[in-house]
Amino acid sequence: MGQRGSSQPEARVLILGLDNAGKSTILYKLKHDKSFGTVPTIGFNVEMLDVKKNKKNLALTVWDVGGQAEMRRHWRSFHQDTLAVVFVVDSADRKRMTEAKRELENTLKSEQLRGRPFVVLANKQDVDGAMTVSEIRDSFDLRRLCADRDWFVQPCSASTGFGLQEALRKISHMVKLPSESAANVKENLKDTMNYIKAKSSRH
Repeated sequence: MGQRGSSQPEARVLILGLDNAGKSTILYKLKHDKSFGTVPTIGFNVEMLDVKKNKKNLALTVWDVGGQAEMRRHWRSFHQDTLAVVFVVDSADRKRMTEAKRELENTLKSEQLRGRPFVVLANKQDVDGAMTVSEIRDSFDLRRLCADRDWFVQPCSASTGFGLQEALRKISHMVKLPSESAANVKENLKDTMNYIKAKSSRH
């Protein structure tokens, strides 16, 4: 793991959502391109996914955390060092949308996740009566809630794999690695110094 980290950058991604939303099924479909019969996750699953970012290799360490009510109390302890959050919604379970929205809002309030890219996976699009991407976006009020970060809603199906690779590609592009952030800070600092120098030379 240490050796791998020296040759290619790694980014930590967190998958959250209510129980039975399809989080683990999505993770294993992405990792093995197979559908697995999963049981409710008590605790968490971790998988490493290799993706491309700007034509370079990037390893995503994906943490899938259980969504039962008793597990949600522990979500916060997984926020640290997370560079992107994926929130999975069962699009066909309209009765639990209010509950899902509440947990989504709580997650977005986290200081440790401030400004991090946020992706909503509208899962189970292959089920009759599933809410559309527009319905989910509007019912969760995402334009307002995610005004301070990059975000998108991806329609998908964990069982068929529809939309998952597309979501993964988008996530890998949205993730800002610490080295990129450091480069931006350096650039901003340089601009500020040049501005101050230019200003002082006028006086």
